[in-house]
Amino acid sequence: MSVFDRADDDGLARGARAVIALPDTGQSSRDADARLEEAAGLAAAIGIDVQDRLQFRIRAAKPATLFGSGQVEQIATAVQQAEAELVIVDGALTPVQQSNLEKAFKAKVIDRTGLILEIFGERAATAEGRLQVELAHLDYQAGRLVRSWTHLERQRGGFGFLGGPGETQIEADRRMIRDRMAKLRKELQEVSRTRGLHRDRRKRAPWPIIALVGYTNAGKSTLFNRMTGAAVMAENLLFATLDPTMRQIRLPGIDKAILSDTVGFVSDLPTQLVAAFRATLEEVTAADLIIHVRDIAHPDSDAQKHDVEQVLKDIGMVIEGEGAVPVIEAWNKIDMADADTREALEGEAARRADVALLSAMTGEGVETLGETVATMLTARNTVRTVRVAQSDGAAVAWLHANGEVIYRAEEGEMIRFDVRLSDIDWGRFESRG
Repeated sequence: MSVFDRADDDGLARGARAVIALPDTGQSSRDADARLEEAAGLAAAIGIDVQDRLQFRIRAAKPATLFGSGQVEQIATAVQQAEAELVIVDGALTPVQQSNLEKAFKAKVIDRTGLILEIFGERAATAEGRLQVELAHLDYQAGRLVRSWTHLERQRGGFGFLGGPGETQIEADRRMIRDRMAKLRKELQEVSRTRGLHRDRRKRAPWPIIALVGYTNAGKSTLFNRMTGAAVMAENLLFATLDPTMRQIRLPGIDKAILSDTVGFVSDLPTQLVAAFRATLEEVTAADLIIHVRDIAHPDSDAQKHDVEQVLKDIGMVIEGEGAVPVIEAWNKIDMADADTREALEGEAARRADVALLSAMTGEGVETLGETVATMLTARNTVRTVRVAQSDGAAVAWLHANGEVIYRAEEGEMIRFDVRLSDIDWGRFESRG
């Protein structure tokens, strides 16, 4: 249950009326209208009713309120006219700024990080996901002890950013938070260890692992469903997928591969979430190939690409230079592009071997994507000479199943194979237990 599914001390419920305020510092490469649209999409993801959207140029952030006094008055007027119960600041607020703005607006105030954490709190479906979100929430709120902490004893989706003010004993709260965070970190370390064991087991298996990554709402889950025939939640909502899902697929010339759907990325992803979801995101680092799904019809598609690549680098993924994992860009939602844009995209994609144009919704281009993936997975295959004991039937079967045997000869108790294998499969063969 989310914070929006029940009435609060202040009468807030799902469908709370809100005003969005965007502080434009001039440091973002993104279009301001697109940023406001995304903020509204984040709000809609948890049922907030956005009544007004405002943007302000911030030349020098005010330590007390972030916005200038005149801007604060404008927002306060908009809140009053919209009868809003909530103000969403699409940026980062200090605890002091948040508190001062709440007094000025006579309404609840949350910043971008708080909003994203609230969404994650509502969406986390697995026990691991809930642990990760709770840890991120506690880390964020550690310096914002202005809310009631009784929700720590309850099990529900959201984490009470919009709850009643409810003062508590600060020191007792801090101690409870510290203890709870230590317990969560210990549990997540165990999750990470277990995932590591599973990854090691998969690395020894003969199947390549393909990870879908991309900006939130780029169409990853729709593509995942299209490629696997699964029924993963795929709605036109930001952060529709939080927990990783894996399915077996077939590709041209590859009988079995594992496809993994992952959480969507977003600009200015809270550092608390990157840290808390590291165990989940580590699944991406085990991939043999990455499909970067891009909403190519979005006006900020290039900026979104940069954000995704930055998160991948933050979790230790090598996507450029020596040792880089191959990346295919799936330019999705081509069905939404106009004729001129489509023609330009088709021309650009034709010049690149690492791009596939498609529509996960209609299925157009998905088969071509599969062919591109198969080609890239086998592109680095080289011929290697291997000698195995004749008695090692498992090794002989493995080489035949996963490589292209070019030459075979018996040499006493050994068998010599000249076999074409990828670097990935060669590593798997050598690591067989």
